[in-house]
Amino acid sequence: MEYFSRTLLSAPSVAARVARLPDCYNQCHLVITSVKRTRATSLLLLLGALPAFAGQMQVAWPPGWDVQALPSPEGTGVTRERAVRADANGDPEMIVELTQTPLEAGHAVNLEAVVLQMRKVTQVNLQRQGYQSACTPVKAGTLGRQASAQTTCEIVLNGGHVMTQTLVAASGEDTAWSLSYAGTVAGYAAHQAEVDGIRNSLVLGTPP
Repeated sequence: MEYFSRTLLSAPSVAARVARLPDCYNQCHLVITSVKRTRATSLLLLLGALPAFAGQMQVAWPPGWDVQALPSPEGTGVTRERAVRADANGDPEMIVELTQTPLEAGHAVNLEAVVLQMRKVTQVNLQRQGYQSACTPVKAGTLGRQASAQTTCEIVLNGGHVMTQTLVAASGEDTAWSLSYAGTVAGYAAHQAEVDGIRNSLVLGTPP
């Protein structure tokens, strides 16, 4: 991807960058290697976003979002979906991605470690493109009635806040989910309520 010039970004340029942001992870998928709670959990999240759809995953997308199923490696059981909210000119203002990954029965996931790895991968990819980011501490919560952890990052270029991204990880007895949503500063603020509604609509597996 081309580097931005060291000048003030125009709105279309920022929108284009938001559209490409999830593509930083398209060369890989969510890989979680989990072990019993008595051991450390090792994982790599190399796809920072996701949507809700097949199997145990259900979501109600509001009107105006362009929803697309994304390809996953055969035989992995991974399910991915992306939804884009564009402005009146067709430029993306907000992108939401959801990934569902099966887990080996009886194994557990360290959600904080997952989010920290998601954050690390995101920051490394952004840094390669000339961006910096500052993220909130990881906090516990719920996603689709499942236990979750999340962080929100402000993405900066040339000292200016240009994008915001939230990273979420959740897990059940035999399934893990990752959620990522990113947008321009204005787009993130404008569609926050819609994204909250999407999150609230999620049905992920069987509640604990």
